[in-house]
Amino acid sequence: MTAAAVPTTDPYRLVRLALRLDAVVTAVNGLAYLALAAPINDLLGLPVGLQYGIGAFLTVYGVAVWLIARPALVNRAATLAVVALNVLWAVVSVAELAIGGLEVTTLGAVWVLMQAATVGGFAALQWFGLRKAG
Repeated sequence: MTAAAVPTTDPYRLVRLALRLDAVVTAVNGLAYLALAAPINDLLGLPVGLQYGIGAFLTVYGVAVWLIARPALVNRAATLAVVALNVLWAVVSVAELAIGGLEVTTLGAVWVLMQAATVGGFAALQWFGLRKAG
């Protein structure tokens, strides 16, 4: 049997994939908030100043999540921190809409809910991947 035919298993494959997807989606979203603040404000009703702050945070956070996904042995504590922050983001997003903290358009409300669901999905996938990895 050649080395190429030997199956290899990476217990962190799912975690790494979930982290990388999260990183890319988050960073692209952050860059969009930074580059397209005025048109996004027109569509979603998110204040431009808020978008700049969120955009900067999301861009840096996306890079950090990508770096967490890089090592062969994924850092469990760092990944759990990502899971916790993702859950917090999703909960706060929904809560802000529910209490009226975000005055957005109808499309903006749909966007915030979709974003919360996506981030919550990343958290669930990352958590599941960690549990599967052991």
